[in-house]
Amino acid sequence: MKKFYITTSIAYTTANPHIGFALELIQADVLARYNRALGKDTFFLIGTDEHGFRVAEISKKLGKQPKEFADEISAKFKELSSLLNLSNDDFIRTTDEKRHLPAVEKVWKKLEQSGDIYKKKYRGLYCNRCETFITKKDLVNGKCQIHKVRPDIVEEENHFFKLSKYLPKIKEKIEKNEIKIIPQTRKNEVLGFIKQGLEDISFSRPKQSLKWGFSVPGDPDFTIYVWADALSNYISAIGYEKENKKFKKYWPADVHCIGKDILKFHALFWPAMLLSIELPLPKKIFVHGFITVDGQKMSKSLGNVIDPFELVEKYGTDAVRYFLLREISPTEDGDFTYEKFEHRYNSDLASGIGNLLARVRVMADNINPKSQIPNSKQIPWTQRGLPVGLHPKFQTIIDETRKKYKKALEEFKFNEALRAIWDLISFCDKYIEKERPWENENYELRIKNQGVINDLLVVLDNIAELLEAFLPETSDRIIKEIARDKKTGEFVNKRGKLLFPKLN
Repeated sequence: MKKFYITTSIAYTTANPHIGFALELIQADVLARYNRALGKDTFFLIGTDEHGFRVAEISKKLGKQPKEFADEISAKFKELSSLLNLSNDDFIRTTDEKRHLPAVEKVWKKLEQSGDIYKKKYRGLYCNRCETFITKKDLVNGKCQIHKVRPDIVEEENHFFKLSKYLPKIKEKIEKNEIKIIPQTRKNEVLGFIKQGLEDISFSRPKQSLKWGFSVPGDPDFTIYVWADALSNYISAIGYEKENKKFKKYWPADVHCIGKDILKFHALFWPAMLLSIELPLPKKIFVHGFITVDGQKMSKSLGNVIDPFELVEKYGTDAVRYFLLREISPTEDGDFTYEKFEHRYNSDLASGIGNLLARVRVMADNINPKSQIPNSKQIPWTQRGLPVGLHPKFQTIIDETRKKYKKALEEFKFNEALRAIWDLISFCDKYIEKERPWENENYELRIKNQGVINDLLVVLDNIAELLEAFLPETSDRIIKEIARDKKTGEFVNKRGKLLFPKLN
């Protein structure tokens, strides 16, 4: 059995989750579910990054201990994973002293053994929001181009990692797509970083500057810096400390899902660390953009941060999953407005799949509730063939939909995969209007319409299976709604409530 190991970035515990991170979680969940459906031994990891200056600073302002504050925020992210119906196999916390700390210390010692850690005094520009030293060429109008704040001038002695030593090798692997960065624009961006030239990077802070974190092995006056700690989560969670069977099975990662603001750390710092400790490199790095709100960046000061908990409470989990996957570009920035959300909900969910399921089930009941209609769910995905009575045009369009769906997901184009499914839904609507299966005046029409309903139920079964990765709850409800007893042909369940009641 082939394996598939996928991770999201680990959320920084400085604030409650917003829909930008929910997007990343859902995208990764689709890929995990899709690969499980292909029969791959899939492991899906999420978690929280809990050390660092900003966590310590914010917790102090709130009158809390850093661990207490991190516990609260991490719990919210764990709650979010359940709310979004994620299929993750594990949740790693960087404050986990049993699982994470031993792996971090092992990584540090191996970096030292490779001769890639050294101490030096350094004076430079430091962005507290990025938690990293930056150079003047990283600034726009004197500010960090990501966080739009002026960096501090910091002078201190730290442990540095020889990033520059590994850049030529990383450049070669990226150019050959041995580390495939998606989309191409982000690949070009990383190669641009290398071309500009990057200095070695700080991997520690003096305890007097930062106490909140793990101590440097053998040098307790220093705290291990955020990236040496945080990036190691991808291997600590699967047993790197002992390099057990689980670790050997799943590493390297098949996909790291990340946001564009941490591209440099995942595409350069992390591969350099892995080369230093002699581990295989991740195969793919998938990079998504940001979500704006009414065209503006989300921020507390503007009061426009969208809370995924409130959104799900109002519209439902699958509605939120659908909007983020269908409306927001997989790799570019996308905009959220409640108007856009409700338009998608009404047009695609309520009037689309919800209406189709309701119509077909009502017509099936009205024609003959005991008519023998094959349940294609009993036939394996790859061996279905042509069910009895299925219109040849339906078989053709189902095959075409599967091809488009597979191609789109292999290319991380979630919106195009959904578009293919909704084209199939639209075809069903047109088929119903053409065949008019509600006209049952005589025996011949009822016989003909049984075949029409047969077509539609088989297609709905296919739609449910295609939707499982995207809208798992909706997929399950469709399957329950169309399930029939093998012997009697009767529907197993009574008609349920509408999948997506229309919004006023």
